[in-house]
Amino acid sequence: MPQPKYITDIGKITRIPEEQREKLKQITEKFVFRVNEYYLNLIDWNDPNDPIRKLVIPNEEELQEYGRWDASDEDTNYVVKGCQHKYQSTALLIVSEVCGAYCRYCFRKRLFRNDVYEATSDIEPGLQYIAAHPEISNVLLTGGDSLILATSKLRAILHRLREIDHVKIIRLGSKIPVFNPMRIYEDEHLLEAIREFSSAEKRIYVMAHINHPREITPEAIRGFQALHDAGAIVVNQTPVLKGINDDPKVLGDLLDRLSWAGVTPYYFFINRPVAGNGDFVLPLAKVYELVEQAKARTSGLGKRVRLSMSHTSGKIEILAIENGKAYLKYHQSREDQYGKFMILDCPDHASWFDDLPGSENHWKKPKKKTDAVVSVNELPELPQGRTKKVAAL
Repeated sequence: MPQPKYITDIGKITRIPEEQREKLKQITEKFVFRVNEYYLNLIDWNDPNDPIRKLVIPNEEELQEYGRWDASDEDTNYVVKGCQHKYQSTALLIVSEVCGAYCRYCFRKRLFRNDVYEATSDIEPGLQYIAAHPEISNVLLTGGDSLILATSKLRAILHRLREIDHVKIIRLGSKIPVFNPMRIYEDEHLLEAIREFSSAEKRIYVMAHINHPREITPEAIRGFQALHDAGAIVVNQTPVLKGINDDPKVLGDLLDRLSWAGVTPYYFFINRPVAGNGDFVLPLAKVYELVEQAKARTSGLGKRVRLSMSHTSGKIEILAIENGKAYLKYHQSREDQYGKFMILDCPDHASWFDDLPGSENHWKKPKKKTDAVVSVNELPELPQGRTKKVAAL
């Protein structure tokens, strides 16, 4: 099966001037770099502000002081190594620490540090935990990217999960549908596995990460169709990012093109305050305005998308921001506060829940459930040694 060539050395991308490449190498010492030729060909190299370029090519602003490595305190979600259980009905298995390419805004970029080991090839403890907790009906395979796994390995995981009767939905977190769609439609063994383990009563969902309508190429659409034909349901989630999709026309086009291709618009997210992400940040009020303008341009199918923050305490839906007030609701909650409605002052600079005065009264920081995972926020700011995990599994 022919696959695009992967590049992990920014110095080999000759379409970037040599002087700039030397500067960017310093960034890749802290934040790992990986991309493939297929995705590079989507970039308009004549446009220095090209959004596809900004998605995967490092920029010097990444070294500005901003945020935390683990902005949502995911270390407190682990119940055993490789398995998170934050919300009652959903568990996460961190099955990979590699992606088809590395998005510069990634909220889990900590996984690619040389001194962080949250993903595991031994998922047996996680499977045992899930089997012992019948309240878990959804399992998300993520990382990293679940579809970067070898098909034989992914199939074995799907098989094991389908042996647990109370697991009704398996989710595959992935940007492969746009990073490398050929990996989907040219791998008949992958499609056979989906057909086998996605049934009318127990579906497989592909949780795609499509940030810009230009990523929806003919190859991507062919990949969506192959997944649909195999019995998977494809949905999409993306943060709203400054310089990439912060335009109501772009977001509206994204909602339309997803809907036309049968991909459900699931979430628009507020960009998490993660280390290196400062250049992508937008104020909450601006994001709300952009999203509402985008939704006004699309049909009811596009309007299904929800605007949310994936906060330590839960998924917080932004219902409205008007006259300096943020109207919020817990769409998911760690502390069983689903549906809790909040009205908080929203200063112009606020870009995250913690920036809203009084937000601290609505949650408390959780404690870790296991010491099997090191808290990356307690590690040195710079990774110890060179970054890792640049080859496919």
